[in-house]
Amino acid sequence: MYRMKPGNKQDPERRWALPDRVFFGNGACHILAGVYLRQAHLPAFYAERIVPGKGFAGNHIYVTNGTLAFDYHGYSMRNRLVRYYTNNWAGAYSEGWNCRLERVDFDLLCTADLNERKMLGPDQYRYDPVERARTYLARINHDKASAKAMLDWQ
Repeated sequence: MYRMKPGNKQDPERRWALPDRVFFGNGACHILAGVYLRQAHLPAFYAERIVPGKGFAGNHIYVTNGTLAFDYHGYSMRNRLVRYYTNNWAGAYSEGWNCRLERVDFDLLCTADLNERKMLGPDQYRYDPVERARTYLARINHDKASAKAMLDWQ
C-alpha cells in the first residue's frame, strides 16, 4: 500500500511521474482493473471494490475470480489481499475504520460512471492511463504469476 506525499495526487505531472506500482496503487487502481478485464488475461475474473465506511479513506478496486486476485501488487489469494488492505487501513485510524466489499457493476473505463463515484476517468489524467496499464500488464506472464500465487497459498 502506498500513501502519497501531500499534493502529488492533485498535481497531474507529479502524479504521472510516479512509478507504475505507486500510480496504480494510489488512485488509478480502477484503470488497471478495467484494462485487465478488457484484455481478459484469465477467465472468470470480475472487478471487486473495497468501499470504506463513511468518513474514512481506503477505496480500492481489484479483479478476482473469487479465489485469486490481481492488483498493482500482482497476483495473490483474494482473502490475503483483502486482509492486507483492510488491516493497513484499520491501522491508520485510532478506531472505527470499516468497509464493505462489493462487486463492481459499472464500467471502470467510463468517465461518467467513474466521476459519479468520485474517481477520475481515463481522459482526466495528464496522459493516457489506459495505454500505461496495457504496458504494465504486458510485462506480466499471467499464467505463471497466477500459478505461483496458488502454490504460495498451499
